[in-house]
Amino acid sequence: MSLEEHRREVDRIDREILKLLGERLQVARAIGEAKLKSGAPVYAPQREEQLLRTLTEAAPGIPASGLRAVFREVISLSIGAQMAKPVAYLGPEGSFTQQAQVRAFGSSVPSLPLRSIGDIFAAVESGEASYGVVPVENSTEGVVSHSLDLLAESDLKVVAQVTLSVEQCLVGHGPLDAVTRVLSKDIALAQCRGWLSRHVPAAVLVESDSTAAAVEIVAREPKGQAAVASATAAESRGVPILARGIQDRRDNATRFFVIGTAANTGGAKDEVTSVVLTLKHEPGALQGALAAFSDRGINLIRIESRPSHRRAWEYLFFIDFPGHWDTAAVQAAVTELKGRCEVVKWLGSYPQSAG
Repeated sequence: MSLEEHRREVDRIDREILKLLGERLQVARAIGEAKLKSGAPVYAPQREEQLLRTLTEAAPGIPASGLRAVFREVISLSIGAQMAKPVAYLGPEGSFTQQAQVRAFGSSVPSLPLRSIGDIFAAVESGEASYGVVPVENSTEGVVSHSLDLLAESDLKVVAQVTLSVEQCLVGHGPLDAVTRVLSKDIALAQCRGWLSRHVPAAVLVESDSTAAAVEIVAREPKGQAAVASATAAESRGVPILARGIQDRRDNATRFFVIGTAANTGGAKDEVTSVVLTLKHEPGALQGALAAFSDRGINLIRIESRPSHRRAWEYLFFIDFPGHWDTAAVQAAVTELKGRCEVVKWLGSYPQSAG
């Protein structure tokens, strides 16, 4: 076949793909109507993860990352056709949380940038947003305390998680020796503490609502100011990038939760459950709580403590472990925990991978 003949064959295949996409969207709309009638959630991360795994296993000759990216957008078209309310994220546009939102939902689902993590919880609770995406942990600086505190207080559930590699950039109109103020989200500044102290030691570090919000401030008032943010946030606002990869660790990553009003039912191959506990004030309380898991062969993936804000020196323990809340082993552990703890609250069960 000649080059032109090959191109005509590609055009024919593309038209067939478009026809099939149209058919898929029609089915997706019918599924959306059925979900609406039954009260089932539009977003089903367990089902999506199972589908993506099945597709990658069925096409070993296609790079898994590329195939997942393509079908992430195909699925996004379907969700966008079903979802009446947007997905809220910590804005403005260009923030790392928006990147996590696109990773989880694709680019065809409507989104809603909000100013604070508290605003995201409020939007989902009120029904203004279908879901919300919030940062919960950075591999360099640890937990995002505000997100954990709100999870402990709210009735919303974690339905998915996204882990995003984070490259921080210093953006501004420079030069470096003219920078007197560096703006960003507190946790982003902390991720770059070493680099900033070496390269702009005299600059004052100023907290902002988000990394993208910091870029907007620098874009309006460039003199002497720079921001720590993503390349995407800088490029979308026309602010020059002074330095790339300024985070102190090359493996810097942030974990995000997708939160919604309804918990996931079991079904994914690999799921994680998150709970929060308040221990009784008695000797061995923490040891006994942890034994409820170890005695049943449940490995703890993560444990964090936070002040409860109810009484002085009382702490909340946030624990992640494999398995869905409804499985027999987890329920046996929970039954024992309820006898040892003042509070045992299920935050949600979700696939280990999303997007």
